[in-house]
Amino acid sequence: MATFRLQGSRVLAVDMTGDAVKAKNGSMVAYDGQMAFKKMTGGGEGVRGMVTRRLTGEQMTVMEVKGHGTCWFADRATEINLVQLRGEKLFVEAGNLLCTDGGLRTGTQFTGVRGASQGNGLFTTTVEGSGQAAIMSDGPAVVLRVSRQFPLTVDPGAYVAHQGDLRQNLQSGVTFRTLLGEGGGEAFQIRFEGEGLVYVQPSERTTIAGDV
Repeated sequence: MATFRLQGSRVLAVDMTGDAVKAKNGSMVAYDGQMAFKKMTGGGEGVRGMVTRRLTGEQMTVMEVKGHGTCWFADRATEINLVQLRGEKLFVEAGNLLCTDGGLRTGTQFTGVRGASQGNGLFTTTVEGSGQAAIMSDGPAVVLRVSRQFPLTVDPGAYVAHQGDLRQNLQSGVTFRTLLGEGGGEAFQIRFEGEGLVYVQPSERTTIAGDV
């Protein structure tokens, strides 16, 4: 299995001994040894994943990298976070996924109205199996734990990913910008309940559901 390690907080180094990884197309910045690169269609598994992404706008162009040596990945100097999966499923916005172990399965899953509120489609990217994944964030990501006693409410623009036994639903709410009179539309928030982890970034992406 390929070994993921960070060099600084914005560059991912992957050591491979004949292994393969899937990475965001164009994210390779350097490599040594013998590497082969192949562009993959879609980003989900098989034709169904490809068609789903095209219909929902959950775009993800992926390349497979295989060989012996070390390959370095980065994307627009964003911060990189490593996630270890042990048979679990990771839900992540397509634009925040940098690289996964070749053995991890990627696909899409319906997320209901939350996706519509963000303008990112009704589906989100899933990564499942045992291995490592590297996700990106605009600024250092914060990992917040959700428990049954302590649910979590997140701004959709700051949401990056989540894992664990979590339920999510969209709710209208008030943000600090609304309180300051800077909001121009209805504010939405995502409420997570259950047991798991939520990754948020200290920067808000633009959404189409009003100011969030």
